[in-house]
Amino acid sequence: MTAWRCVALCAALFFLVTTTDGRAQDVTLTSPDGTVEIGGTLLGFDGEFYRVDTRFGELTIDGSGVRCEGPGCPNLAGFVAEVTFSGESTMADAVMPALVETFALRNGLSALRETRDSTHFRYLLRDENSGETVARFSFRATTTDEGFADLLANEADAVMALREIRPQERARAQAAGLGDMTGAARSRVLALDALVPVVAAANPVRRISVPQLAQVLSGQIANWSELGGPDAPIAVHLPIEGSGLVQALEDKVMAPAGLALVADALRHRSSGELVAALADDPFGLGFTSFSTPGVTRALALTGGCGHTLEASRRTIKTEDYPLTSPMFLYLPARRLPRIAREFLAFTRGPAAQIVIRRSGLVDQMPEQIPINVQGNRLANAILSAGSETPLGELQRMVALLDPLVRLSTSVRFEAGLTRPDAQSRANILMLAHALETGAYDGRGLVFVGFSDGDGSAEVNRAISETRATAVRNAVLDAAQAADIERIQIDVAGFGEALPMACDDSAWGRQVNRRVEVWLR
Repeated sequence: MTAWRCVALCAALFFLVTTTDGRAQDVTLTSPDGTVEIGGTLLGFDGEFYRVDTRFGELTIDGSGVRCEGPGCPNLAGFVAEVTFSGESTMADAVMPALVETFALRNGLSALRETRDSTHFRYLLRDENSGETVARFSFRATTTDEGFADLLANEADAVMALREIRPQERARAQAAGLGDMTGAARSRVLALDALVPVVAAANPVRRISVPQLAQVLSGQIANWSELGGPDAPIAVHLPIEGSGLVQALEDKVMAPAGLALVADALRHRSSGELVAALADDPFGLGFTSFSTPGVTRALALTGGCGHTLEASRRTIKTEDYPLTSPMFLYLPARRLPRIAREFLAFTRGPAAQIVIRRSGLVDQMPEQIPINVQGNRLANAILSAGSETPLGELQRMVALLDPLVRLSTSVRFEAGLTRPDAQSRANILMLAHALETGAYDGRGLVFVGFSDGDGSAEVNRAISETRATAVRNAVLDAAQAADIERIQIDVAGFGEALPMACDDSAWGRQVNRRVEVWLR
């Protein structure tokens, strides 16, 4: 359909409007023959399409088939793409500048940074040959809440977030015509991080359970002696209220326990400030991100059965560590300038993953994990074996997995649901893309399901295989361009045979419910 036919169709749908609406307007888009006019307030122009707020709502119109008149019309000859990112300061400071600069370098552009104040800066991307500015990438570094507010106010094109969008934010975005912000095209994982409980290096406590963490952060546990430490009060250190890290902490630790953060916690404006203060507080306990530990010591997570989990690049990628905290970019359902689309595509590629890792964050490149480095997992399986999971079942599992290598690409599920969590949804799309590009041609993939220990072993084996089948199907559905004949894909389920955490808590059971991907 030609550009103007699209405009004509819009006009027909809105009662064949052929004149402007009589309000104060700053642009009028007119057909070549002058028979149709659409007027309104210009919301944006990406070099190809006009985005106009009319009395009929927001319209996107191909600029190649219209004539623009009015004070709001852009200068087509000197067009500069404008893109605004707003939200979490951790992302704006830690990773986005390095990504923009690397993208510019790889595309024959220079990137000049201009800083306005502590929360606003921008990059001017200029053609290295002509010196002409082709794009301005602006950043507002505040909080996740502020980022979503800016998006709803039409003051941002992308949100940088350390948590998933809230239901009320999603509803407001849909009402504003921004689309379903939980959809695959609207939400993407940029990088990975994790929430980590930390203490001073001299603190004798080495591990803590997630329920105990919730009790400490709520004030129910107020003395180190209740955690096997000295008789001393616990000083809780947290980032400022409203930060994405605190909101992720509330979602992942406090909400499942039905508790709220203690009111008298010591608050810090940055992770660097928090870990510096905690290093000098022998009786403090704080939460920071895996990427900013400072000189503090991270506590391992444990349960009543003795299994422990520590944050590492590998356990964050696999989500074996339960308090992962992905960094999100949320994008509205509107067309961005071509250079912005190219930048977003770049952030998913291998070059960007190297930049992300060098920034101290965890990248999303799949890693291969041989079975001979998974001794702790196998030891846990042997210790947990019994009448429900006999030795023969473990032997069957090892016989299948021994010649394979595990990929760090795993799938876990939202609490109490069958829907994969945000990081896992990103993993499904990345695995589908790998199939489409032939990354595993001539090899084989095995989707291996595991469950928690609730219920009978036979039922759990069936449930785990059903989940593995569902994940395989989701990957194949997303890999529309893949030649499936070039790869062998199998499914297996082993129920509760390979626990990662203790089943005596909700978080432990959630960690154990998973689908792993193994490579032949």
